Amino acid sequence: MAGGKETPRQKMIGMMYLVLTALLALNVSKSVLDAFCAIEENTQKANITHYERGEAFRKALVEEMNTTTKDEAGAAKKKKVKFYLDMITKIDVETAKMIEEIDKIKLDILEKSGENIKDVKDKDELTLIWKKYDKANTPLLPIRMNLMAVQAKDQYDIPMHEIIGEDIKNPTGSGLGLWKNMIKYRKFLTETVGTYKDGEKQWTFKAKDINNYKEYSELIKEVQKMVKANKVNPEDVAVLEQLYSELSKQERVSTHEMEGIHWIGKTFDHSPLVAAIASLSAIQQEILSARATAVGHLKSKVSTGEYSFNKIMPLAYGPLIGNSGDEVELQVMMAAFDSDNQPVVTTNSGSLEYPGNGTGLIKTKISGGAEMTLSGTVAIKNKSGVEKRENWTHTIKIMKPEGTVSLPDMNVLYRGYENKVEGVASGYDQTVLSGNNVTLSKVAKGYIGKPGGGKTATITISGKNSVTNKTVSLGTFTFRVMNLPPAQVYFGNAANGATGSKFETKLFTKYPPEIPLNVTFQTLSWEMEFMGRQVRGNGGNLDAAAQALLKQAKPGQSVSFIVKYKGPDNVQRTGVCVVKV
Repeated sequence: MAGGKETPRQKMIGMMYLVLTALLALNVSKSVLDAFCAIEENTQKANITHYERGEAFRKALVEEMNTTTKDEAGAAKKKKVKFYLDMITKIDVETAKMIEEIDKIKLDILEKSGENIKDVKDKDELTLIWKKYDKANTPLLPIRMNLMAVQAKDQYDIPMHEIIGEDIKNPTGSGLGLWKNMIKYRKFLTETVGTYKDGEKQWTFKAKDINNYKEYSELIKEVQKMVKANKVNPEDVAVLEQLYSELSKQERVSTHEMEGIHWIGKTFDHSPLVAAIASLSAIQQEILSARATAVGHLKSKVSTGEYSFNKIMPLAYGPLIGNSGDEVELQVMMAAFDSDNQPVVTTNSGSLEYPGNGTGLIKTKISGGAEMTLSGTVAIKNKSGVEKRENWTHTIKIMKPEGTVSLPDMNVLYRGYENKVEGVASGYDQTVLSGNNVTLSKVAKGYIGKPGGGKTATITISGKNSVTNKTVSLGTFTFRVMNLPPAQVYFGNAANGATGSKFETKLFTKYPPEIPLNVTFQTLSWEMEFMGRQVRGNGGNLDAAAQALLKQAKPGQSVSFIVKYKGPDNVQRTGVCVVKV
């Protein structure tokens, strides 16, 4: 279009066409710009929410400080509250610096873009600034803006120049200082939350810079590795990992056209004015969210509320069944407890201990008829020193120890057979069987018993309490040991003495219905006698010679079979079957 052979007029037209094309490419539609304004509005509302969430945690500690009792326990509690409030104050000071710095960048690019930042009028659609930054009263709340009032919404030169500078790989504008302070804030916040002295224990967290990673999963692994390398309170591990990860940005990124772009360059490159403001507000949102999370975590280390929890109720729990003479343990507590204010428990039976975890531990022996009822009181003081007392009860069903053994198939144990054995130890949650001259293997339901060579075997049933791990023998039972009974030979479906078909070709060995054993037998060989002739074969199928001979039979003639077979006990037996055809 602007080659060497073109006239000056053609070159000028070509140049104008290129300029127009570039302008069209850079033009951002009104709907897109309005969308950025809507995003910014929602982000500002979220900032207020995160601010108020953090303030609710902080104010709860302030209230706890002001209402703590004046006794020794109250003094210790007050000292603990003040310690964490001081930590929160440090966090708020640094958080306010970040909020103010970002607000200054916003005002700077707005003013240099020709926008009116002097007039302040709340909820006015034509005014840009609704509420100014209030360092004296609410230093954590960003400026309340109305981006719909911005005149040069699509202006991008000034945001790029002021925030990035000239090189998206190496920013020199205000964004570079913001980036460095974001890294410092991440380090400060996590180290403040993770470094403190709790009683005799000193917890320490030193953060290192993790800014280069490919995927978020890689960041998480590196953060977990860093936290693990420090001497961190186990209660703080999760929140430290969360805070560090949520405040992290990938410093260098690559596109299809360029590598090593700085995060500031990527975020604000060719960003319209309203989009740049929205991005800055999003950073403020991350900071306020992290602050709220940190303050909430510190607040959780000190209980608040009238009883250090919102609702109280007595709770007694332990075994619901037991045997006469057994020792049981019963735990009685409030539904929630304060580590600085242990409950006082009473009981009508047994001994009482205080393990220090907000519970009273009761130990007693079960006695009585069908059930035993334990009762008592549990009390705790509120912050004014007033005692709150509740009654509690707990009932234990009393079981009589007894045991039974049943063999569902029959009343003997058969050699070479997987005898099903079931036992029930009443009054115990676990049943244990052991045997003499019989091997017992646990299966899904009951046991499989395989007896030895003697004439009798014994099975002992025991009951086991899984809570106390105590096992009690409840009885020993004697069973006869016998070989498996012989099987019946069938010619097809015809048993010995029945009528069959001369066209049948198979022989079977199995138990008749009156023997309820599930046994599979193997037919080894057969010998058929018919019309004075004998035919022999292996397996359970008649060969061609036997089939041809049978086909000559006349109705009412008899044919006999002598069959050799064996069962799971590997004993070889012989059976006879005579049928009419």
